[in-house]
Amino acid sequence: MTDSPPLIDIRHLSVAYRFDGQINKAVRSVSFQVASGETVAIVGESGSGKSTLANAILGLLPDNARITGGELQVDGHDLSHASEREKRRVRGSVIGLVPQDPMVSLNPTLRIGRQIAEALILANGRRYPAVDADVLELLQQVGLDKPMLRARQYPHELSGGMRQRVLIAIALAGNPRLIIADEPTSALDVTVQRKILDHLQRLVAERGISLLIITHDLGVAADRADRVLVMKSGELVEQGAPQHILINPAHAYTRALIAAAPAFGQRKSPAAPRAVSSNDTPLLTLSNIGKTYRLPYVKGEDADFQALQDVNFKVYPGQTLAIVGESGSGKSTALRIALGLEKPTSGRVLLEGRDVTDLGWREFRPLRRRIQLVQQNPFAALDPRFTLFESIVEPLVSFGLLKGRELEQAARQLIERVHLPVAYLDRLPRELSGGQRQRVAIARALALKPDLLLLDEPVSALDVSVQAQILDLLVELQAESGIAYVLVSHDLAVVASVAHQVLVLKHGKTLEQGPASDVFERPEAAYTQELIAAIPGRRLELQAAAQH
Repeated sequence: MTDSPPLIDIRHLSVAYRFDGQINKAVRSVSFQVASGETVAIVGESGSGKSTLANAILGLLPDNARITGGELQVDGHDLSHASEREKRRVRGSVIGLVPQDPMVSLNPTLRIGRQIAEALILANGRRYPAVDADVLELLQQVGLDKPMLRARQYPHELSGGMRQRVLIAIALAGNPRLIIADEPTSALDVTVQRKILDHLQRLVAERGISLLIITHDLGVAADRADRVLVMKSGELVEQGAPQHILINPAHAYTRALIAAAPAFGQRKSPAAPRAVSSNDTPLLTLSNIGKTYRLPYVKGEDADFQALQDVNFKVYPGQTLAIVGESGSGKSTALRIALGLEKPTSGRVLLEGRDVTDLGWREFRPLRRRIQLVQQNPFAALDPRFTLFESIVEPLVSFGLLKGRELEQAARQLIERVHLPVAYLDRLPRELSGGQRQRVAIARALALKPDLLLLDEPVSALDVSVQAQILDLLVELQAESGIAYVLVSHDLAVVASVAHQVLVLKHGKTLEQGPASDVFERPEAAYTQELIAAIPGRRLELQAAAQH
């Protein structure tokens, strides 16, 4: 840090949107500065105004949005009333953007090298092939191996972490003084997230540039920022160093966010599992499960891909088994086999002791009432044409269990069970928030009174406080009914707060298995230790625990 003028100087900035003649104030008189070389994190939930604020700095506000007051200066340029040409010039040479979703941000029809080259050409006016060497250098700088190969590949040929590194390379192409990273790792596994953020911070330090991180993840803010800004409903409610904000918060909203975050708040207490005796029959058993896929267009030994190898687990009534691991570990394959949607190549699947491995679709369908699924994305899980009533009673109609007024009564009971008003039954999914949609998905899954729910990343798409509400609901339902869960998640903080048993998978193999307390407090496998160490906010959480 130096005594030079701040790179970003925002004073009493207000931004408003116009919808159908109505004015919606998204940012309300926000003031803060970012110094050269400083890393600042803006934390807030959906609707807090953090993305609108970032778009204002970038000069990328939509047509229906306006800066209605205050000053916005970036590197001495007043962007409050700047022309589009001036905004583009600043955006290209002063500010670089690392957007959230690389699959949306990268052109699927262009090779990686071409996309980085276009950014270089726009930044400095040079032409092909003069920028080719710079493309390879940028790919090396962001930590991609085999840069010549990567430059020739298309986005779909890279992993999520690799695609995120490409976006960082594009952001660096114009040699900016500031990088804005908008939820840069929210879709990545914890270990990949850690590597990407480590590399980004190293590049920022080497180049002496500033970094503005937009995130809903308090752990990322705690680990990476020199200063944290907390936004709520368009207002900046608190700012300061991470150790002050996250350990001794002054504002009630910040305290509520911290309490809701599994990595910082008080651990939830899963419903105490029913004691299991040697005579008990597990609800679900996967025994020596193997799954091999034959890859198309590949010959020889490489044509066979082993997604699962000799995987074993049992789920008992009233218990939660969490299956954790990174992308490609086999978590989703295990879930599909448990649901009867995939057949294992080897091994057996038992439902309450009955071997259901080789049952056909018609034979398995009556048993599917016993096992229901809650999907990852609440925005895709519900038919947009159905009212909530139609969605919730759909399983009951499909199995011909209830009719007429019985359906209405069941729908009312189910929606009340997930703590939503009965009046919502006439609404469409688009009228609900993400958390409300996930509650509806849970209500639908409960309609057939299953013994087991399979939860596929059930809170990964939700804000931290909404995550806490859904997890609390699941714990409450388990305590009331003794329902069992199989939870698939890459978020170890969530798993640690609700699971009784944990199964750690890597490349389709079981690396560790046992009670959650043992796995998290005394992990044996080096991979498990790496996963736990990579949980964002772990360092500050331990520091806070030591102070109390």
